[in-house]
Amino acid sequence: MQERLQKIIAHAGVSSRREAEAMIREGRVTLNGRVVEELGTRADPDRDHIKVDGKLITKAEPHRYILLYKPKEVMTTVEDPQGRRTVIDLVRGIRERIYPVGRLDFHSEGLVLLTNDGELAFKVSHPTHGSVKTYSVKVRGVPEERLVDKLRRGITIDGKRTLPCDIERMHTTGKRDDEGNSWFEVKLREGRTQQIRKMFQAVGHPVSKLRRVAIGPISDPKLTPGVWRELTKQEVKMLETMKEPKKTVKPRRTAARPTSRKKPAAAASRKPAASRAKPAAKRSASSRTETRSSTRRTPSPRPATPRPKVASGKSSGSKKPAVRRAGARSSRSSARR
Repeated sequence: MQERLQKIIAHAGVSSRREAEAMIREGRVTLNGRVVEELGTRADPDRDHIKVDGKLITKAEPHRYILLYKPKEVMTTVEDPQGRRTVIDLVRGIRERIYPVGRLDFHSEGLVLLTNDGELAFKVSHPTHGSVKTYSVKVRGVPEERLVDKLRRGITIDGKRTLPCDIERMHTTGKRDDEGNSWFEVKLREGRTQQIRKMFQAVGHPVSKLRRVAIGPISDPKLTPGVWRELTKQEVKMLETMKEPKKTVKPRRTAARPTSRKKPAAAASRKPAASRAKPAAKRSASSRTETRSSTRRTPSPRPATPRPKVASGKSSGSKKPAVRRAGARSSRSSARR
């Protein structure tokens, strides 16, 4: 059965699916002796010869899932050109070719997942699948709440804005809340290089200690630096069934959109009403004029007393004075009666 090359490479335990895609783009993958650079290329792992960096890919190995507490000054890579210790050096007795999922910088410590399951690695490392990483962070000084809230909303680092994140103040090292250094719990859905350090550095409170305490729903406070264990079947299932957290945010966004869309519709509906009101006003004015003109032409049944002041001071073409005169005439005639 044919599958995409990056999926075959990931299932073989060579790398994650995202890393396999990068290998294909770089021309490091060959299919039956030909270099492949298109991501949509398919192959049959049972019949075709697939090589990465000249090494033939064998059938998929049994999946392994390792949870390691990485100490400080250890690289989260398979190999290091400078000869520094890597997380692979700390895991002994594993025959399968495993690799770390994501990265934890050289001076930080905490939990790291190692596996040869490319599909799970892609799900855990990609921010769109909701794999939240939790960190305990110690920073210098006590940042103001407005600065912390600014980090929660997102700031621009290296020309790119960070995603919104959760930051909760845990405690300070001083006697009072505004003294000493501060500890925070930070939850990120993305894993950019030294992101947390750069975030707090941008607001003037550099990080002095950083450790990762959870990967999605997986945590283990009993692990100490350099110690590792296998994930249980239940923990693997929890990672595989993680749900995207953005679904809880969508209703708020959709509720705000109709209000902005109704404004132009309401404005458009008001305009025709106003345009219709103008002809109606014109018709009513013309009807009043016609009524008045017809009233003036029709002789009154009884002789009216002359009012020279009104006749000489007001013109017959004005509207409001005509209404007032009609009202005054009726009132005086009633008074005489």
